[in-house]
Formats: sequence, structure tokens, C-alpha cells
Amino acid sequence: MRLRFLLRPGWLALTAVVFTFAICCFTLLSPWQFSRNTEREQQNSALETSFTAAPVPLTQLLPPGAVPGPHTEWHLVSITGRYLPDKEVIARLRTVQGEGAFEVLTPLRTTDGTVVLIDRGFVKLDSKSGALPFAPAPGGTVQVTARVRADETDPKNRDAFADASTGGRLQSYVVDSQVVARAGKLDIRPGYFQLDAGQPGVLGALPLPQTDSGPFLSYALQWIAFGAMALLGWLYFTVRELKPGGALTPASAPTRRKSVAEILAEDEYAESGPLK
Repeated sequence: MRLRFLLRPGWLALTAVVFTFAICCFTLLSPWQFSRNTEREQQNSALETSFTAAPVPLTQLLPPGAVPGPHTEWHLVSITGRYLPDKEVIARLRTVQGEGAFEVLTPLRTTDGTVVLIDRGFVKLDSKSGALPFAPAPGGTVQVTARVRADETDPKNRDAFADASTGGRLQSYVVDSQVVARAGKLDIRPGYFQLDAGQPGVLGALPLPQTDSGPFLSYALQWIAFGAMALLGWLYFTVRELKPGGALTPASAPTRRKSVAEILAEDEYAESGPLK
């Protein structure tokens, strides 16, 4: 029966590869790109809203204990308090407009006693890949307008450190309020707040993301197409193998070439007929 070819090891292996690839396309790769597209849409919406919305007090947008999320990130808030420059940390291995940089993270104690993390912007690298000198945070009470940001995550969960390579200055691998909190033994509320240009204490203001849709939707549709093509290709070759002459049909034994003696004997037999 021709369906027996479906049980051949080679065909079973091919079937496993095709179906595994298609399942990954439909359940992992495509949904991942759809989720990234949704995140980009939420980010763009928040940015566009922040361009026209007036800043609101921090506690109005994020009550105590609230964590920045997709619906609050990038919104503008006003914060009043005093910088804590002795608890400052700089984030290393950053890239700003294609160039290496550091971001300066300075805690600020608000007038109600809450401590928040302010991202004062970036400074460029010196000739030894260290941070160029930068202005200290202003003293006294200041009022800043900043954008709400969610903490970054370090997969290795590394703490801030200081050694000879950093000139004794605390450095971290991510912009994370809890890393700075542990380094300075502070209770900092989750998330951080990114200064725009012209704010007290700002250094190089970080550029805002572009509000384009990105390629994620097209990538998601491509993964769906790849998965469908793999299944259709498998179905095509399966149907073809069910027909006579398929590529997996066992080839007939090769015909042995006759020797000269056999050919002459056959000719002689044909002329004289069988021996009596």
C-alpha cells in the first residue's frame, strides 16, 4: 500500500521538522512580533499624548506603590525635591545616537519624603572610554519635569560597582531604581524619571524614540506565511508520493548489459532455431 511511505524514517524526520517549524511560526515567532507591534503602538500613543498634555504631579499619575506601565510610561510629571548627589550612579555601556555614552542617575528626595530616581541624561566617553567630566546636580530644592520610565532589567541581576577602572565612581549595567537603591541603601520607588532639555540638573537630554510603526507587524505576517508555506510544501510532496512514480518509489533493479557472447548466441539461435 502506497501509504506505507509515510512510516519511513526519512519521511517521519521530514514531517517532524516541518510541523515543528510551523508550530513555532504560529505559536512563538508570530505572536512575539505581534506583541512587539502592540508595545510599539502603546509607546507611540503615550509619546504623542505627552507632546500635548501638561505635566501632572507625580502622585496624581502614579500613586504611592504604583509601578510605571504601558499606560503611564513617557507621560510628563512634575517633581519637587532635593537631589542626593552622594548617592549618584552612572549607567555604563549605553548608546546615544550611535555613539557610546554614560547615563547619570541621581536620586532625588521629594518634599513628602519619597525618593525617586532621576535620569539626568547622558555624557560622552573620554579617550579611555570613561565618562567625561559633567556638572553636578544643583543644590537646594528644585522642581523638575520628567518623563515616567519603567526600570530596565539586568538578566544577570548585577549590582552597581566601583573600582580603579571607574575612578571610584559607582557604575551600573542598567537603569534600574532598585540597583541604585541597593548601592545607596535607599528606599527608592520603582521606575525612574527622565529629564527633558532645560530642566534643573539635566546634562545631555536623551532623545525620544521615533513614533514610527516599525517592522514588527510585517515580520509577524511573514512568520505566518513561512509556517503556511512549510505545511503546503509538505502536503504537496505527500500527494505527489501517493501517485505512481513518486520520488520515494523504489527504483527497479538496473538491467544488466548482455555480453558479446550472449548476443552472438541469441543471434545464432534465432537463425538456426532450437537444436533438435
